[in-house]
Amino acid sequence: MPRRHAPLLIVGDLVCATLGVLLACVLRPHHFDLGSVSLALAVAAPIGWVVLVALNRGYEVRFLGAGSSEFARLFYAFLQCVALMTFGSYAVDPHATRDLTVLALPATLLCSLAYRAVGRTWLHRRRARGQSVIGVVAVGSPEAVAQFADTMRENSAAGMRVVGACVSGAERRATRALRERDIPVIGDLDSVLQAVADSGAQRVAVLSGDTAALSVRRIAWQLEGADAELVVVPGIEDVSGRRLHIQPVAGVPLLHVDEPQFGGVGRAIKSIFDRTAALLGLLILSPVLLLLALLVKLTSEGPALFVQTRVGRDGRTFRMIKFRSMYSGAERQVSELKNRNEAADGLLFKIRNDPRVTPVGRFLRKSSLDELPQLFNVLTGSMSLVGPRPALPSEVAQYGQTVYRRLLVKPGLTGLWQVSGRSDLSWEESVRLDLHYVENWSLALDVSVLVRTARVVFSAAGAY
Repeated sequence: MPRRHAPLLIVGDLVCATLGVLLACVLRPHHFDLGSVSLALAVAAPIGWVVLVALNRGYEVRFLGAGSSEFARLFYAFLQCVALMTFGSYAVDPHATRDLTVLALPATLLCSLAYRAVGRTWLHRRRARGQSVIGVVAVGSPEAVAQFADTMRENSAAGMRVVGACVSGAERRATRALRERDIPVIGDLDSVLQAVADSGAQRVAVLSGDTAALSVRRIAWQLEGADAELVVVPGIEDVSGRRLHIQPVAGVPLLHVDEPQFGGVGRAIKSIFDRTAALLGLLILSPVLLLLALLVKLTSEGPALFVQTRVGRDGRTFRMIKFRSMYSGAERQVSELKNRNEAADGLLFKIRNDPRVTPVGRFLRKSSLDELPQLFNVLTGSMSLVGPRPALPSEVAQYGQTVYRRLLVKPGLTGLWQVSGRSDLSWEESVRLDLHYVENWSLALDVSVLVRTARVVFSAAGAY
């Protein structure tokens, strides 16, 4: 099925480009007369768009459905189209190229991005059901193969399932970890090609930390001419692709890992974006905020707002604001309810049916409306729109050196933790997601999290 996904994208991009051209023709009809150069360019534009996307490898299976590369290749094609139109304006009618550049191309890009986003959602749902997945033969030690299989199973959107393992002859018996996961050992390092044929796999994943460079070379030789892709798993987790660069030195491919960026122009732009968005949000949502404040105040005793000390960037404390969702004095009851804590694996205190939550508070939590006053924290600079979960001082006091890295950036009103499970996450999963955000921050990641937050809030998944 993944291979059949590409033709659907080609047809979709053709339709999107055609719609973009039609938009230009409708808005500027006098520039697209019958028999004109403008009309000829307009007719050729959809095919040219598909060709440029294809040249940027936008239809290759490896880039579909996971990561940002799929969308980035559309942007590359868009920029190349703009460049071609700009240079072409000197050779043909400048009015035609201008209309196509200003009207048709942006519309085509937006339409193609939207089409890809819808297609990705559909593909992810299929993959979550075990459909449209790529079979993988994993090469490495049994333990490494088992860990890789678990990672792929937990991230079903990647669309890969380990269907067999190839391990060295000395480890052929050490397969308990694989038996527990129903992964058969179907070969060794010298029989990878036969293992691919027997399992019907379309990809071979070599776990480089467990396989010598010479063995990787032999495996590549075995797969020459076979309909199977070879990938090498470098053993680096939670590092985004933009921080990784491969540079051959003396015939040896070196994987360079850039340092995470915690300052600079990007952070300044993030701060401006955060405060501008927070100000606009407060102005637009002020009637809603006032209504919710009255609702909280009139339905239970106590103030409408709940103010609590949290720890922000570099360990500095600040006063975080929320709508009060619990009865007054709820914090004093924590010791009485400790035996009901459902987050026994970490530092958090979570109860699915917390008796301290008011009826209105339960609605506010389910819809995440109780978080809206934190826009004031974003406006004053103590928080960001996107970032790690704001931590309590009691939690920070128990942090180790690794977890403390969460405090290298401002905490967020939302974050990867919220769009990946919210209260359903374990402490370890929350920390891993927060550290991933800290290490790999980008404006594109912030926008992605904000878009995903809207979807999660509307579904109320993992909120209690």
